[in-house]
Parts: sequence; C-alpha cells; structure tokens
Amino acid sequence: MAPLTQQLLFQRGRPKTNSLGKIRSLDLSGLKLQSEHLDPSLLGRLKQLRELDLSDNLLETLPANLGLSQLRILRCANNQLGDVTALSQFPHLEELSLEGNPFLTVNDNLKVSFLLPKLRKVNGKDAASTCSQVENLDRELTNRVTAHWEKFMATVSPEEEAADKLQADFVRSAVRDVHYGPESLSEFTQWRVRMIAEKLVTSGGTQVQEADIPKEPPQASAASKLRARMVASKWPGNVPLDLPSTKRVCFASPAQMEGTPVESDGSQAALRLEPLHFLQCHSKNNSPKDLETQLWACAFEPSREEGHSGATSQTVATCGGEAVCVIDCQTGIVLHKYKVPGEEFFSVAWTALTVVTQAGHKKRWNMLAAAGLRGMVRLLHVRAGFCCSVIRAHKKAIATLCFSPTHESHLFTASYDKRIILWDIGVPDHEYKFQASQLLVLSCSSTPLRLCPVASCPDDLLLAGCEGGCCCWDVRLSQPQKQRVCEVEFIFSEDSEGQRVDGLAFVNEDVVASKGSGQGTIYLWSWSQTWAGRGSQSVLPVVILARLQWSSTDLAYFSLSTCPDKNLVLCGDEEGSVWIYDVEHLLKQRPPLATTLQAPTQILKWPQPMALGQPVNKTMINTVVANAAFTYLSALTDSNIVSIWRSC
Repeated sequence: MAPLTQQLLFQRGRPKTNSLGKIRSLDLSGLKLQSEHLDPSLLGRLKQLRELDLSDNLLETLPANLGLSQLRILRCANNQLGDVTALSQFPHLEELSLEGNPFLTVNDNLKVSFLLPKLRKVNGKDAASTCSQVENLDRELTNRVTAHWEKFMATVSPEEEAADKLQADFVRSAVRDVHYGPESLSEFTQWRVRMIAEKLVTSGGTQVQEADIPKEPPQASAASKLRARMVASKWPGNVPLDLPSTKRVCFASPAQMEGTPVESDGSQAALRLEPLHFLQCHSKNNSPKDLETQLWACAFEPSREEGHSGATSQTVATCGGEAVCVIDCQTGIVLHKYKVPGEEFFSVAWTALTVVTQAGHKKRWNMLAAAGLRGMVRLLHVRAGFCCSVIRAHKKAIATLCFSPTHESHLFTASYDKRIILWDIGVPDHEYKFQASQLLVLSCSSTPLRLCPVASCPDDLLLAGCEGGCCCWDVRLSQPQKQRVCEVEFIFSEDSEGQRVDGLAFVNEDVVASKGSGQGTIYLWSWSQTWAGRGSQSVLPVVILARLQWSSTDLAYFSLSTCPDKNLVLCGDEEGSVWIYDVEHLLKQRPPLATTLQAPTQILKWPQPMALGQPVNKTMINTVVANAAFTYLSALTDSNIVSIWRSC
C-alpha cells in the first residue's frame, strides 16, 4: 500500500468537500496501512476531524504528532498495536475501539483510562468501572510515592545538593521499591510510579495535587453502588462472591488442619494457609443459585518474564460448564471469561508462543487451549480476548490436554475415543489463525484420563493414566510409525493390573506420583529404576519409593498435582478437604523405604460456605493446583465454587 494521498482522503472522507479542513469523518480501514504511512503533515490538515477509522490495518504504533486535537471517536481494531501512550494526543476522545490487537494487555486498558479522562466507551463498553479502578490505583500510588520521597530525602545529608543525579536516583528507587496491586498490573503501576516520581522531583517534593488524578465519571460511582446492591450472596465473614477488587474483603480465619506432624524441636512443619477468595464465576447465567455446574480443571499461566522457563504467574485459568475463566489470584478479579453455549469444558493447558509480526518483530504471548465434550480444541488468545482457531480433534469428548514442555506448539489431546493425538498447532499467521497438523496417533485399550511427558525425556516418552491402568508410549518423531500402540503397562501390585489411574504427575525429574480410586493410596515411584528393569517386558512392576495415605473413596477423577519446587503433592477428596504432603524427607531417603503408609503433612478443611442462606451439601474438591513462586493454591469444588488460598 502506498502512503496516504490527498485524493484518498477526499475519497474516504465525509462530508464530501474539496477542503481537507472540512472533513469530519474519515474511514481508512482495511488498507493494509503501516505506521509509517500515517503522515502527520497530511493528516494534520484535518482540523475538524472528529471520527477516524483505522481498523483492519497493520499498525504497530501511532505517530505521536498527528495533530487531530478535535478527534472524538477513534477505531483501531484488528491491528498490531503494542503501545497506547500515543493516544494522549487526543484529549477529547470519547469513544475508542482497540479490539483484536493481540499485544495489548489489561495494563494498556488502564493506561487508556488514565490518558483519556473524557473517555466514555472502550470497545463498545462503558469505561466507568475501569476509570474507577484507575482512580483508586492512582490515589494509592500517589500516597506511596510521596511517602517514599519523604523517606528518601531523610537519608540525604544537608550538604548534598538536589542535583540531577539525586533526582534520577529517587525516580529509579521509586520505580524499584513502590509496589501496589496485583503482579498482573505491575506494568501499569511502574509506569505511573515513574510519572508521579518525576512530577514530585520537578516540583521539589510538593504533594501531587488532586487535580492531577483522573476524576471518576459521575456514572462510575452509581454503577459501583448498583453492582454492590445486586450481590446478595455472601460467605461467613461477609466475603462477597463477586464484588470489585476495591470492595473485596479478605476472609482470613485460619484454615483447619489435621494430621499436622511435629518436628524434632517441637515446631510444626505444616504450611499455614489462609483463604483469599471464593468465586462462583462458572454458574449458569451467572446465577448464584446454580450449584450444579461441574468444575473440572485449572492451570497457572506461564510467567511472562524472559529467562524463567517453567515458572508460572499468579494468574490461573479454570474450566467448567460452558465457560473458561482467567482469574488474578491476588485480587480475585475474573480478568477474562470465554463461553461456548452447549459446550462443557473438561481441560485447559497453557503454552508460550513466539509470534513474528508482519514488520518482522518477534513477540511472545501466552495462549490457552481449552477442550471438552464436543471434541474440539479452542485456542484462546486470552490477553486479546478472542478465540484464534478451533481444532476438530476427536469425534468424542476430550478428557485432558497437555502441551509439550520442550516444543511450544506441540499439543497432546486425550479422548474418550481411546486415542491420544499429538498435534503441531503451528505458528499463527498475521490474522492469528492456526493451521494444525497431526503428528502421531497413540492407541489406548481404555480411556486416557491424565497425560505426563516423562520429565527426564519429554521428547521420547509419554506417560498416561487411563481407565485401565498406567501406560507409556514412544513419541519420538524420528520413528516412522505415525500410529502406535502402548509400549509398556505399569502395575503397582500383583492385583493392580487393569485398575484405573486417575491421578498422575511428576514430583521431580525421576519421582512419579500416581493414584486411583478405591485404593486409599498415592504411590511415589521411581521412573529411572522402573524403566531400567524393563527389558522386553510389556507389563512392568514399578519401583515404589513410598505410599501416601489418601481417602479410600470409590469416587473417581480426583486429580492430584505436584509443586516440584516445594516437593509437595496435593490432592482433594470427596469431603471438601485438600490432602497436602511434603515429601522432601522421603525423596532424601535411600531405598528400601518403610512399607507403612505415610500420613499427610496436613489436611486442609474447606470451610463450609453459605450460598443464599443455604449450606452447600457437596464440597468435593476434584482439582487442586499450587504455584511455587507465589505459593497460591486454587481448589475447584463440586459445588461450583473456585477457592483461592495463599501461604501466610
């Protein structure tokens, strides 16, 4: 596309005129425009322009000096914008569309609300609630930066001059040390802290005036009050189910713990956990009366920081019923919600992909895969809020998903059609569409329920817990066969062959934790020692390192999980409890180990909540995950409630 011309502006402008200065509306959508095509010397002549449509182009940024000071409506949907600060040049903007810009985040939404105080609508929605959130954040950040200034200046000797270096040191220290709000908003808070600190330095330490903080629109306060009145369901301790973060109360009564061991010095070894939030975000039609929707899986988002492979953030994805939710664990805010009427989601899995823009720039973004009853995998670009592609993977329901830990685009899907398929979802094109290809088909003798690439050789072997036992496949792509049968079936005792394995996870590169219903036991076994004794056997007894006591329930599909950095194993039960095992001391012991059952380090009793004044009779915790970096724990329950805890 050639750069913009005066003739093109006349052609696409309204009203029809022979003067650029009289054009009030301009449609430049769908022209494959790049940022350098927006010529300020030409567009700056549109002195009366009030509405501009730049949708469906290839813009990565907006020039900072377009000169459109009268602009009221701006549409920039479906571009590749990565920054919003240039929008400050449109102080009178009232409506803005930024949908379909995959590299913009919730931090950019907050920046928009701060930079454009007259904004009424963003992406077709009322901007009042976001403006209110920005106001609260900004007020607290201003107070904290001011307090940091006073503390900083108290350490400066009278002989030192308020030189440029001293001022720069203060700004750097403020950005480094002043924190507030969830980690997911850290980009916005650091951005504002720098601005506030620089203003303080310029004014010589004068308190930032109230006028510098964006005012909450009149409708924001009314909307907040109305929403608060609509939330009628509360938990003991008056914990709201669905209040905004500014109104949320922390339910901090101590968790009930049983079976807590005592160290040799008499001190307790158990974790201390406190509940942060209880959310009913998967209910049908958002009804608090719905306690029937099943919640099936949850997974923490990978960390966005470079060089932290395998690390996770404090954002968790949950699935159940027709919805997938993405939740900030610290605030309890549901950041995104994706719904498919008629679907029932059973599994979610994250991967971090590298995307190359049309301008040749590499960008990293986290993508979420979700699947369930319909046998389709939906690839969700969570930060941009849309579904990129749908893979019609199986004709029957998909039980679980798992991305390869070494190949970011390789996805395993396990289905009730008794097949596991390895897909390469590929690299998204400029429209963020995927062309998935099938790499392998693994045949199962029974339904696969859990998947684990073998930690020490994830490109070679895949472990699966199935209705008929625990099986292993060779998944090396260098081998010619594209359809493969099970290599080895593992047994845990003489009579365990054919028994369901519905919990499976690696504790570290060698030790596997697995369980099945009705056994009352979680097994810890050595992968390396077991595999070393294989020979030509197709049925192989595992080398058991320890047996952990668990519920003897006959109910199935309680999924155990591990937290390798903390040497923890976690599993829920049918009574609403989370069994937590610190297995560090077991991993350090040399075999043979004691054959007696090892008691859990603690049993976390889920507090019985009240919904609409009625007790929740079933509190079955079927999925638990823990985050080592933030020590958050998210438990999904049979009563349609997501609970989030943290160590204290």
